[in-house]
Amino acid sequence: MKKSKITPLLFTLLTFIDISTGASNVFNVVSFGANPDGVTDSTAAFLKAWQAACGSAASATMMVPSGTFLVKTITFGGPCKSELKFQVAGTVVAPADYRAFRNSGYWILFKKVSKFSLVGGTFDARGNGFWACRKSGQSCPPGVRSISFSSANDVIISGVKSMNSQMTHMTLNGCTNVAVRNIKLLAPKNSPNTDGLDVQLSTGVTFTESTVQTGDDCVAIGPGTRNFLISKLACGPGHGVSIGSLAKELNEEGVDNVTLSSSVFTGTQNGVRIKSWARPSTGYVKNVFFKDLIMKNVQNPIIIDQNYCPDHKGCPTEHSGVKISQVTYKNIQGTSATKQAMKLVCSKSNPCTGITLQDIKLTYKKGTPATSYCFNAVGTSLGVIQPTSCLTR
Repeated sequence: MKKSKITPLLFTLLTFIDISTGASNVFNVVSFGANPDGVTDSTAAFLKAWQAACGSAASATMMVPSGTFLVKTITFGGPCKSELKFQVAGTVVAPADYRAFRNSGYWILFKKVSKFSLVGGTFDARGNGFWACRKSGQSCPPGVRSISFSSANDVIISGVKSMNSQMTHMTLNGCTNVAVRNIKLLAPKNSPNTDGLDVQLSTGVTFTESTVQTGDDCVAIGPGTRNFLISKLACGPGHGVSIGSLAKELNEEGVDNVTLSSSVFTGTQNGVRIKSWARPSTGYVKNVFFKDLIMKNVQNPIIIDQNYCPDHKGCPTEHSGVKISQVTYKNIQGTSATKQAMKLVCSKSNPCTGITLQDIKLTYKKGTPATSYCFNAVGTSLGVIQPTSCLTR
C-alpha cells in the first residue's frame, strides 16, 4: 500500500493551524521579531506579541522560548479579550546601563490584566551598576521595580525567578485575588532597597512556597492590604517580613487580616515587624497572625516599632496615630542574634491592644537568656514564653 507523503510546506501549514486555532493560541515572541541573543533590543517584538495574544478571542499563550532576550521599559496593558498565559522558558534581561530606565519607576509592568498567569522564566534586572551608583553618593536615577502588577485581578504568578532588581523585585498595587507561588527573588545582601514582594491596596493575595534572599524586606505589606496569606517562606538574607512603614500619609488605609505561617528566617535583620512613622495617621493594623515560625540567628525576631523617624525629621507629634490591635504571635522558636529578642514599642497616644504571645521560645547565646522590652503594649501570654513576657494587662 502506497503511503501518503506530507510535504514540508504542508507540515508547516498544519502546525500553524494547530497552534493558532486551538483552544489555546500560542504567540511566540520570536515569530514577532524577538532575538534570543541577549543583545538585540526585543522590546517592540514583545509588545507586538502581547497585542496579538491579548486581542485573541480564545484563550492564548504568549511564549518566550529558550534564550536570552533584552527588553527595556515595557507595559503590558489590558484588559485582554480572553484568559492569557505569559509563559517564559528563557531569560529576560534589562539593559546593562541603568540610566536607560531614566525616571520610569518600573521595568516590566502588567496593568489592568485579569484571568492572567505569569509562569516560569528568569528576569535579570542587572542592578549592579545602579547599586554602585547609590553607594558612591553620586546623583542617580530613582531606580526601578522589576516586575509590577497594577489594578490586576485573578492572577497566578508561578515558577518565576527575579534576580538583581534595582529596587523592589515584585509589586502588587491595587490588585485582587492574586496567587504567588514557587518563586525566587534574589539579590545580594548588601544591595540597597531591594525588597522582595511589596503589596499594597490589594485584597486576597497568597504568597506560598517561595524563597527570598535580598538586601531589604523579604515581604513589605503596605496600606490597604487585606486578606493576605503568606506560608512556607524561606527568608534570608534580608530584613524580614514587615507591615509598614505606615503613617507616611495622614489619610491612609489600614491593614487587616494578615497571616504568616510555617516559615523560616535565616540571618535576617528582623523576623516579623510592624513599623510606623511617629506622626499622625488614620491608619490601623488589626487581625494579624504570626505562627509556626523558626528564627535562625535573627537580630530582631519579634518587633513593633511605632517610633520610626529617621534623623528626627517629619515627626511633629513624635508619636504614631496608627492603631495596632489583635496581633497574635504563636509557636515562634529559634535564636536571636541580639540579647533583646522581643521589642514591642507602641504609640504613646495609641497603645497596642489585644497582643497575644503563645508558646514563644527564643534564645540568645548559650548560658545567656534573651530579654524582652515593651512600651505601651497591652495583651495576654499563654503557655511557655521565653524570654519572659513584658506585656501589661
